[in-house]
Amino acid sequence: MSQNKEDKNQVKLSEIHKKEVHAAWRFALPAILLLAIFLLIPFIVAFVLSFTNQRLITNPNLPTQFIGFRNYIRLLNDFEFLQALKNNFYFSVIVVPLQTFFALLLAILVNQKLRFISLFRTIYFSPVVTTMVVVAIIWYFLYNPGEGFINQVLQVISFGKLGPYRWLNDTSLAMPAIMVLSIWQGVGFQMIIYLAGLQGIPEELYEASHVDGANQWQQFFYITIPQLRNTTIFVVISTTILAFKLFTQVWVMTRGGPQGATRTAIVYLYEQGFQRLRVGYASTIAVLFFLIVLCVSLIQRFYLKEERAVQ
Repeated sequence: MSQNKEDKNQVKLSEIHKKEVHAAWRFALPAILLLAIFLLIPFIVAFVLSFTNQRLITNPNLPTQFIGFRNYIRLLNDFEFLQALKNNFYFSVIVVPLQTFFALLLAILVNQKLRFISLFRTIYFSPVVTTMVVVAIIWYFLYNPGEGFINQVLQVISFGKLGPYRWLNDTSLAMPAIMVLSIWQGVGFQMIIYLAGLQGIPEELYEASHVDGANQWQQFFYITIPQLRNTTIFVVISTTILAFKLFTQVWVMTRGGPQGATRTAIVYLYEQGFQRLRVGYASTIAVLFFLIVLCVSLIQRFYLKEERAVQ
């Protein structure tokens, strides 16, 4: 009898498990369909088009042909693309660590039990929910070499010895100017992620360390930072991907200038695909750029995991 009851219980558990699996797939199906429609299928189409000379507007005199790896060979020898890729790496190497640092700093500040702390959280997060086009236009006027607020402030605090600078027209200043804007606009998003991580750290760890005589710096380096390792991995990888996708602020403020100093791979893709109408070549840029970003993200994840294992 007991054996029969156990068999019946196993059958019931198996049926429950099947129902849960089916329910999970039903809930996941809309997300899977959206990912397939907007990510997977477009990538497959771009991959196929990258082996052709497809143009945005069909030309009877230039029919679409299969050209093999000609687009890839040309792209690897394209000076403008290589310069754009260099700008992407330059932007990422500076913005990712700085934005991560400031996000953690702000998260620690807004995690304090102070009056009006919700107001400060809202203020720090508000640039994230503001449309990037609007933000870029506002900062474009702030960077104005004549009457821009930033130049005016620099001249006042330096008694006229600094400025005015042509922020967006100087090849050495244009990209740093866009970096400052991007860090200011995006740091609130990473701040919220770090804030969630901070609030997930057990308070008992700090209490125990305090009993053992640890000061605040020791608590920060030996409790807070180790407990935020997974959060940091997510923040660094997501920020890197967003940094490589740099487009809107560049297009609104400089259109990739001056002299290509702020042109990124996405800007160059847009120029090739929608201005020069070379869809096949633009698809090649998209595929190669996707592979580069994927490799960078995997290397970051592997390195951070290895570092965590060593520690």
